[in-house]
Amino acid sequence: MSRLEFDFYESEDPVWNPALLTIPVPGIRKMVNLAATMDDVIHLSIGQPDSPAPPHVIQATVDAVQAGQTGYTMDAGLPELLEALAEYNGERYGRKITPENILVTTGATEAIYLALTAMSAPGREFIMADPSFLLYAPLIRMNGGEVRYIPTRAENNHQLDPQEVIDAIDNNTHAIVLNSPSNPTGTVYPRETVETIVQEAAYRGIFVISDEVYDHLIYDDRDYAGVLSCCSDLDHVIIISSFSKTFSMAGMRVGWMISSQGVIRKLRRYHMFTTTVANTPCQWAGVAALKGDRSFIADITENYKKRRDRLVQLIEQTPYLEGYTPEGAFYMFPSLPEGINGNNVALRMLRETGVCTIAGDTFGESCRNALRFSYATSIENIELAFERIIPWMERQNFS
Repeated sequence: MSRLEFDFYESEDPVWNPALLTIPVPGIRKMVNLAATMDDVIHLSIGQPDSPAPPHVIQATVDAVQAGQTGYTMDAGLPELLEALAEYNGERYGRKITPENILVTTGATEAIYLALTAMSAPGREFIMADPSFLLYAPLIRMNGGEVRYIPTRAENNHQLDPQEVIDAIDNNTHAIVLNSPSNPTGTVYPRETVETIVQEAAYRGIFVISDEVYDHLIYDDRDYAGVLSCCSDLDHVIIISSFSKTFSMAGMRVGWMISSQGVIRKLRRYHMFTTTVANTPCQWAGVAALKGDRSFIADITENYKKRRDRLVQLIEQTPYLEGYTPEGAFYMFPSLPEGINGNNVALRMLRETGVCTIAGDTFGESCRNALRFSYATSIENIELAFERIIPWMERQNFS
């Protein structure tokens, strides 16, 4: 990390809002920046698809630019995209969704930002799994909110126990944050887990914020329980997704959120003061993605499944790593022996083998002895990485 970056993240200069101190140095950025100074690095760190967007999606972007579609859309989003999203989600989940239930955002990241910062305040508590995607907790804390973690474990495939979630609810609980399939674990919650949590939250008047950006990357013919298929109404749910992972459109920055019309009206106003509108030509690309040929999804899902299967085999052959079989997304989060500092292991592994992974403490408080492996890369790269990792781990002494 450069001196400038260190100063930005660590400085207590009074010119900055003290809330910035709740934002940690991003573990992913730290590792990737270090890797950029080295030669011959194999990345099992990057959380984005390694294939380009489908040709018809790319062409729709080009066509929109050439047609002069480079101005602002409506603040809620391009009307054609709102209609396409309403139709797509309505058909998928078997319920009526209107364009007024949807807000198009600058990727799922802005949607998460809007939902969490608009809700968090001093004294409000948010329940989430540990580990969780690194964005959630800092956004809550920077606005005075508090986080209550529910630890999950590799030996249980990092499944979230719904009864533990219910037991954690108290008078200060304002929302429950779900992410299935999960980043960093690849865990897919079964329908009974999601239904139990959503129903209890509705009964108590607590919001469920569900990050579903990996919702199509599901393996082994598993049922996918999106919150839209588990809730009776939209009054206390916010569903967040994007085109980034499903259609390999990560850099095109188009996401969305679905909720009640009242929630969407409030967040539209916040959105106008945040990013104003999402990328206009890429919103047209989103229309093409939803209305055009979607066989691309099945193809990339099959590729990811093959990579997952190979990674599971290689983790089983690696000393000191306790793995499991992820059911979605493109991550695995194996554990090192209890008490081992995953951050130290990840740094040493990068320096000594040239394989870049992400330390577990990037994603929570109870998983410091874990590493996140991304298999959004070729099987050849995965195998080459473990040709280095396995003998290196055999030389370690973690007793």
